[in-house]
Amino acid sequence: ALLVESGGGMVEAGGSLRLSCSVSRRDFSTYYMAWFRQAPGKEREFVAGLPWYGYRTDYADSVKGRFAISRDNAKNTVYLQMNSLNPNDTAVYYCAAGEETGSRLETFHHWGQGTHVTVST
Repeated sequence: ALLVESGGGMVEAGGSLRLSCSVSRRDFSTYYMAWFRQAPGKEREFVAGLPWYGYRTDYADSVKGRFAISRDNAKNTVYLQMNSLNPNDTAVYYCAAGEETGSRLETFHHWGQGTHVTVST
């Protein structure tokens, strides 16, 4: 697999989790990397994104101030630090790589298998 997520699990409301996305292709270095999530019965939605180089980060309004996306270029890994989790954050979280900057789902052509995050009350 080109993108492999890890770090999901179950946490109580108010807790934290850190997701990791290991990238196995070096030519993704020009891509825009992002995290999406899909809750049961809902559409997949953009959570956060960043390019491999530079200082830009993008966030969905629902996670601003609580989640932080980062990368380790040497390890070819992208992270999503999730703090102050609430039950509305329960979803399958996917790592994705796209050739265009932004949150449009259709611009991402490489996806991981997803990792489950469950936030209990």
